[in-house]
Amino acid sequence: MTQNTTNEIIEKKDTLSLFVMKCGGSTLAALPDSFFDDLRELQQAGVQPVIVHGGGPAISENLAKLGIESSFVNGLRVTTEAILDVVEMTLAGSINKAIVRRIQGRGGKALGLSGVDGNLIVARPIANSAEIGFVGEVVGVQAEIVTGILAMGYIPVIAPIGVDAAGQRYNINADTAAGAVASFVQSPKMIVVTDVPGIMRSVEGRKEVLPRVTIQQIEDLIDSGEIYGGMIPKVRAAMDCIQGNVSEVVIVDGKEPRVLSRVLQGEELGTRIVRR
Repeated sequence: MTQNTTNEIIEKKDTLSLFVMKCGGSTLAALPDSFFDDLRELQQAGVQPVIVHGGGPAISENLAKLGIESSFVNGLRVTTEAILDVVEMTLAGSINKAIVRRIQGRGGKALGLSGVDGNLIVARPIANSAEIGFVGEVVGVQAEIVTGILAMGYIPVIAPIGVDAAGQRYNINADTAAGAVASFVQSPKMIVVTDVPGIMRSVEGRKEVLPRVTIQQIEDLIDSGEIYGGMIPKVRAAMDCIQGNVSEVVIVDGKEPRVLSRVLQGEELGTRIVRR
């Protein structure tokens, strides 16, 4: 980040003081050091990032090593108590701490935790829990924990495990968890860092990034087949998180140089999803 860019961020930090970033564990592992340099410089400039991460491929890999079969219903992992142990071990353990180490290794300050810590993410079973097991939906986020960590000068790095009043844990989709955290901490923006440049559509036989789409346009693109496969749950989760104070979600490629600071400055990168 140049000095001019840093100064611009400092001047704007009253409006950009908080943002939530969602990233998959495998995507984060593949990001260059320059991404974490950008994150550190934003933090040092007074911007307050909050990270919610996933880790589906690593969970599947660890389950396979243990001889436990994985199955999915509508894109969500069927989660028994035994699988939940592996999910928590992977997300709140190895992946969470790997992200913290990468941030700190580039000079940033981070603190890792899961939604179980301090009842950070309060959850309940989703509607088809009899079929899918301990998969949860978010009913509340203890926002004061997040803001307290930020006030101490650390980036919260959150693993998407939820808990209910009885202490039962739940596996929570990372996109859903990130949207809920963004809404409850009143972040106006959520940035989804992926390995694709944004939402694509075919234009005269070429794939082009859509710079801005509304929720209705996304539904139309899904119906037409332009959005398909693994991008569908990503965009649906993005749409779900546009609630309360979250006015837009930006899907970007994490390998773009200085992608976070450029998005926060308002540069047209990736795809912005807005209400209408």
